[in-house]
Amino acid sequence: MVHPAESGAPQPGDAPADAAELARAVGASMFAADHASRAFMQMELLSCEPGRAVMRMAVRDELLNGHRICHGGFIFTLADSTFAFACNSYNKVTVAAGCSIEFLKPAHPGDVLTCTGQEQTLQGRHGIYDMRVENQRGEVVAMFRGKSAQIAGTVIPPQNTGPG
Repeated sequence: MVHPAESGAPQPGDAPADAAELARAVGASMFAADHASRAFMQMELLSCEPGRAVMRMAVRDELLNGHRICHGGFIFTLADSTFAFACNSYNKVTVAAGCSIEFLKPAHPGDVLTCTGQEQTLQGRHGIYDMRVENQRGEVVAMFRGKSAQIAGTVIPPQNTGPG
């Protein structure tokens, strides 16, 4: 049996080896602290990569509006959460500077919505990200575009990479 420290697997406190590993670590850290997405909305973070994230959410009765379809605010929240994970994936604290959404198809009870967020451009402190929300049949339910702004700080503390 190989000891975990000898297997090459990342250990707690290790500095992420590359951008993809850093993005996964940032995603895991943010998701653990994100009570709204994780606990209240019951979203799942499927992946967090540099400039990209994928999240999933089931449409439950608690998310329905008076027409018995998923309330648009909850679809927006899924897209907004995915946006947050995509734009924070570089471990620079990043917030929304603006966003818009287009609702294209209703989501019904029992639907499973998957949102894929992708960076379109990152110029200095500002980025543009597109979110595509699809149901389990691959039908596009909504499209969301967000503008991000980096502010001071990091999501996870920078690791000590050398002698102090």
